[in-house]
Amino acid sequence: MVEFDRVVKRYGDHVVLDQLDFTVERGRHVTLIGPSGSGKTTILRLLMTLEPVSSGTITVDGTPLSHMPGPDGRLRPASEKYQRVIRRKIGMVFQQFNLFPNMNVLQNITEAPVTVLGVERAQAEERARELLDLVGLSDKVDAHPTRLSGGQQQRVAIARALAMRPEILLLDEVTSALDPELVAGVLDVLRDIARSTDITLLCVTHEMNFARDISDTVLMFDSGRVIESGPPEKIFGDPEQARTREFLGAVL
Repeated sequence: MVEFDRVVKRYGDHVVLDQLDFTVERGRHVTLIGPSGSGKTTILRLLMTLEPVSSGTITVDGTPLSHMPGPDGRLRPASEKYQRVIRRKIGMVFQQFNLFPNMNVLQNITEAPVTVLGVERAQAEERARELLDLVGLSDKVDAHPTRLSGGQQQRVAIARALAMRPEILLLDEVTSALDPELVAGVLDVLRDIARSTDITLLCVTHEMNFARDISDTVLMFDSGRVIESGPPEKIFGDPEQARTREFLGAVL
């Protein structure tokens, strides 16, 4: 479903991702762990086309994302219009909620399906109410974001991402901006989504118990490279790399 092939991302002389190769199979849940600055969030930003790759290619569902075929059949850097079409398969939940403060909860969730996908408003509202029930906020349809707690706002952001019916959902440290007492509720919602849908998940988190619960595969990053990968019971129970053991010893 997602393939990184020798992807490099650099800012000037600073290399953030170094010849990165990895794949995520359809319907699987993959979690990226590792120290801050190791390149994890950059991977999600590249998938959302918020950043261009420096070299290498990214493919989504068999179609190049970072590049597009030219008139001669060779790949060339993709245009924004081309990427916009491919990106419809991908949803993302950010660290910050980024809800529209002038819209109520229902409007926040329905705006993109109506304006971007052309969904009929009544159908979008029906879907939004289903999603609000899923995230436990069916009573907040008419509330504005300023009237919600941080945890409630993040659950609205999750519902908003799901409203676009993504095949791939990216989760970027979705609890890092929350007070500790609000974290568990958001993680429970994400656990339910992981268990009850066939969405492909790619998650960056420092919540190791959550990573252990939802992941099919865990990738340990350091200095822009995957240094170890495997099922959560292997990575958390018997890691092979000393750097992985050192990192987990500090965070568990």
